Amino acid sequence: MTINQVAGVALDHTATERFSDLFDALSDSTRLAILQHLSAGPHRVRDLVGHLGFAQSTVSAHLACLRECGLVESRTEGRASWFSLASPDLLARLLGAAEDLLAATGGRVTLCTHLMHPHGQHEREVS
Repeated sequence: MTINQVAGVALDHTATERFSDLFDALSDSTRLAILQHLSAGPHRVRDLVGHLGFAQSTVSAHLACLRECGLVESRTEGRASWFSLASPDLLARLLGAAEDLLAATGGRVTLCTHLMHPHGQHEREVS
């Protein structure tokens, strides 16, 4: 599955939707922080709560999203669930590529105000 950008080649709408879904899952800073912690090894929810300082319900909701997306997996041990990265090598490559892209674009990615304020709304117009 690839997104084709060559002139004259039809856009693969299924691929576009799947890429969008993946990047939506990765677009939340809390989920990225969870993935960062899990890159060091398996964690329980209570471990992540302690590391991140968020409520247990918040961490659990983000873990549920990441598990549903197939980015993390869990195993039960006694009464605890241990979470780990489903594909650590692939995720490391993706995040490494993102770091390279950020290095190439510098701070310009933060200038995408239309992403933060959709439909032409500017910060002062949002109330």
